[in-house]
Amino acid sequence: MTSLRPSARSRRALRISASVVGAVVLAAGLAGCAATISLNPPPHADDPRCAEVMTDLTALSGGTLGGQDRRWTDAQSTAAWGNPATIILACGVTPPGPTTLKCVSIGGVDWIVDSSKTPKLTVTTYGRTPAVQLFLDSSAGSGVDPNEVLDTVGRLVAQDTRQTAQCTNPATNS
Repeated sequence: MTSLRPSARSRRALRISASVVGAVVLAAGLAGCAATISLNPPPHADDPRCAEVMTDLTALSGGTLGGQDRRWTDAQSTAAWGNPATIILACGVTPPGPTTLKCVSIGGVDWIVDSSKTPKLTVTTYGRTPAVQLFLDSSAGSGVDPNEVLDTVGRLVAQDTRQTAQCTNPATNS
């Protein structure tokens, strides 16, 4: 008489197959969550001081910024956090000239704030070489506090870049 119960050998093979399938499904799921963000490198991404900024960013506590986990990007001197990305950083952007946009000093750095697409902000260092730019989603659901992010990044930028100018007025640059 033939038994319908699988042999011990068959049960073991089945468990191993189930484990392998589970691991593949888990890896595929995690890979989907951590997809690389495709960006263009800034024009001055090869500035050696950008390498210093990027190295210091990797030393952030647990790889997080503004409560968001770091994501991979495919462009030199760029970084991103959040899923979907709520913070994108680019080092080596073209330094901005005089502007009527608001300028704030946070983290030891002057930042030009373009809030024309609020709650999405474009914030660029003023009077720093190389220039650093951040795109921040400050919507209530993002959990990102722009002041906290600018304070953290500002401290790194202040130590790794050269100051060439500063805001002449806390509200505007001229």
